[in-house]
Amino acid sequence: MKKIGILGGLGPEATVDYYNAIINRYKEINDGRLNYPEIIIYSVNMDNFIGKVKAKKYDEAIDYLSVGLNALERAGADFIAVSANTPHLFFDELQKRVKVPMISIVEATARNAKSLGLKKVGLIGTLFTMENDFFAKVFEKYSIEVVTPNDEDKEFLNHKLFTEIELGIFKDDTRKEIEDRILKMQKDSGIEGIILGCTEFPLILKEKEYNGVISLNTTEIHVNEIFDTSRGAPA
Repeated sequence: MKKIGILGGLGPEATVDYYNAIINRYKEINDGRLNYPEIIIYSVNMDNFIGKVKAKKYDEAIDYLSVGLNALERAGADFIAVSANTPHLFFDELQKRVKVPMISIVEATARNAKSLGLKKVGLIGTLFTMENDFFAKVFEKYSIEVVTPNDEDKEFLNHKLFTEIELGIFKDDTRKEIEDRILKMQKDSGIEGIILGCTEFPLILKEKEYNGVISLNTTEIHVNEIFDTSRGAPA
């Protein structure tokens, strides 16, 4: 098995979810054995990273994440995954900072959406993710259109992420309000799928679809590629 490197902490709840999900995938094939992959996790300070992004100090944000990536590489990781969507804004630059391959959550999700035959999908996530085009550019290569909520709904989603969900607070009212916004995008924009573009969203949005809108769980999709790569598939 290949040694897995995870750059985590963005946020901690999702990092724990990644670890559990990878282990659970191995349990499915272990047939009672305790045969799990070696996993190295470097958990960064989320407040530090988000602060740099908010201030648009992008070079400093890249430098900061690169410290963790370099540490994972020195520790012997055969490949690296970042357990968050927002840092993929800098994916190409981050990949240049290490020699080992990185697995993109955006590319993985686009391939999954393509396999499902989707042509138009919505994107929810942090404000940084929704207001930048790194998802749209990748999905365009697969002939899939990406649309985002209106400005008011973007602010609502971002607020709920940073004041509740990132802190491990999962309220039924919040879940319902997010689901309502997904259905609103279906009505207004005709989306066929919804990208859960923050790895904390799958902790509160657990349905496979919403009124026929297919849920693209970026954590699950990313973990599947990490699992396959750790077992020998090319990264």
